[in-house]
Amino acid sequence: MTGTGAATIAIEAWAPEYGAAHEPGELDEARAPVDVGLEVPADQWGPIGPSRASTSGALLSEQVGGGPSGAVAGPVLFVDGVRRVDAWVWITDADGQTHAGIAASYAAGAVLCDGAATVVAAEVTRRVFSPAVTGPIETACGTYLPTPVPSDEVQPLMLALQRRMGDLEARVATAHAQPGRRVVVDGPLRQPVIAGAVGFVKTHHVSYLPPMVRDVVARLGPGERTPLFLIGGSWPRWSWYLKLAGADGHPWAGIVRCELDAAEAVETAAARATEVSAVLPRFASEPHKDPRAPQNLYPIGGLERDLRHRLGDPHLVLRALRRAVART
Repeated sequence: MTGTGAATIAIEAWAPEYGAAHEPGELDEARAPVDVGLEVPADQWGPIGPSRASTSGALLSEQVGGGPSGAVAGPVLFVDGVRRVDAWVWITDADGQTHAGIAASYAAGAVLCDGAATVVAAEVTRRVFSPAVTGPIETACGTYLPTPVPSDEVQPLMLALQRRMGDLEARVATAHAQPGRRVVVDGPLRQPVIAGAVGFVKTHHVSYLPPMVRDVVARLGPGERTPLFLIGGSWPRWSWYLKLAGADGHPWAGIVRCELDAAEAVETAAARATEVSAVLPRFASEPHKDPRAPQNLYPIGGLERDLRHRLGDPHLVLRALRRAVART
């Protein structure tokens, strides 16, 4: 960060092609009710490090094994997914009606970090999303399964693809979650939730905190978190903000938001939040290795590259689609 006269300039490593991690201007206000006074009263909010006492009076560092050095012990399972639209398709049904659709590929996987990073799961699925009914499209790169959607407009098609990818992520996470493994899912949590799983949100579009406590986020140091706040509505979740190590620039640089299912009691959720907040900064990426540093954690970035490779070369996949359609 440097000054030019009265102006201050900050450079953030986050790659512009991914959009901004923290959108300029005002964030959208949260639609669900938010309660910020359950772990710590709102007038006592401040940064929480790994050894701050919980509301029950016990040191959280003792609950997770002696602070940051103890908290990082044990396996962590990172789960993520990738998606790609391979082609637009136009399907004419038996009544002569033509509908648009997308042929898309998506994948989900998991990487286990336990002294070394190992990809323990990777599944690829291909589908055709369209209101028109069609049979499977058999290609040299895989079979595209027909998936009906209510509309052929862009947004419903993309939402259907996103939901299917989320479902696959949930299946992968459920299959590989084991006692003693911390499960971190890239992105917000989705229902049904895996018990104890943590959602890891890298970008911020919604303002969840009221003005009286919002400045605490900007005061966080590396490895520190805000107190828990409860996001209400039809599906309540615990949430907190965490600053990763190695972040420079504006006050929100290196800030991520984490989520937990609100089925956990506040004391249990607070202990888990402090444990996870001590673990995640050690996986923070660096700008010379990842354009979305430090928020795109090394295991997640590596898993994304592996999954994209498994989707196949987009030019070869498109050629295979065209050949398959020409045959039929």
